[in-house]
Parts: sequence; C-alpha cells; structure tokens
Amino acid sequence: MDKRVEKIIQMMREDVRGELSLTEFAQSVNLSVWRLCHIFKSDVGMPPIRYLRLLRMERAKVLLESSFLSVKEIAFQVGLNDESHFVRDFKSTYGFSPALYRSRFRSNGAEEQHNGNGNAEQSKLRQQLLRAAKQSLLPSLHLFIYVFSYLNDSWSMF
Repeated sequence: MDKRVEKIIQMMREDVRGELSLTEFAQSVNLSVWRLCHIFKSDVGMPPIRYLRLLRMERAKVLLESSFLSVKEIAFQVGLNDESHFVRDFKSTYGFSPALYRSRFRSNGAEEQHNGNGNAEQSKLRQQLLRAAKQSLLPSLHLFIYVFSYLNDSWSMF
C-alpha cells in the first residue's frame, strides 16, 4: 500500500469525527484531491469519503456496544450532526438501525451471561452481522465487516 494512503488512513482513524477535509488530507501528503482519491481507491478499493464513513460506523458500533450514550450523542461523537443521516448510514452498513443493533447486542449479551453459552452466542451474532453485511448497500465490504467482527470477538476472549 502506498505510504501516502497509509498516512491518510492513520489520520482518519485518529480523527474519525472528520474535522479534516479531503483537501487538507491531500495537502498533508502533497497530492491533489483528484490524485489522492485515485490512489486511495486503487489501494483500498473505495474512495476516501466512503472509507471514512465506514470508520465512523465501526466507531459507532463500538460505542453502541460499550456505552450508554444516546443515538444522537453517538452520531455527534462520530462526526455526524444529523441523527437521521447517521441512522441511515448505520442501517445501510449493518442492516439494523442503531437502536435495534444495541438492543440485539445487549439481549445476546444477557443470554450469554444467563446461559453461559458465550461462544455459541458470539457465533450467532457473528452470523447475523455477516448476513446483514451481505444485504447492505455496501456488499463489497461484507468480508471486511465479517473479519473485523470476528477479530473483535477473538480479542475479547483474552
């Protein structure tokens, strides 16, 4: 992967709220916006703006799973000031609205604690996420989302 693209990805991860513009990203690696978009898409498989949206949705997913922030507060935390756009983007990425995702995640967590079937329940949730990702508007990302959720589950065992 091009070092300039790696730098942009790192900058995006550090600033998921998106306070930097595409122009500022391009300037930081001495490229035009057009050239940055071209190189980024050829290396990552999607334009930088779509990648940033995916990072935002990943961060939102983590916040839904681990915090008691409202959906509106989470939207703000990931750089989206319009809750309806956030809900739409989250649903197109994961197949569920943020509120439904949170309730399903929590009910699966409660079942794991109650039944002691953590691995079986994690596998069930992973399958639901994979199914949702395949049906989403971003089908090219279903493998990435699946791998990310699998790695997330694997690391939580340690």
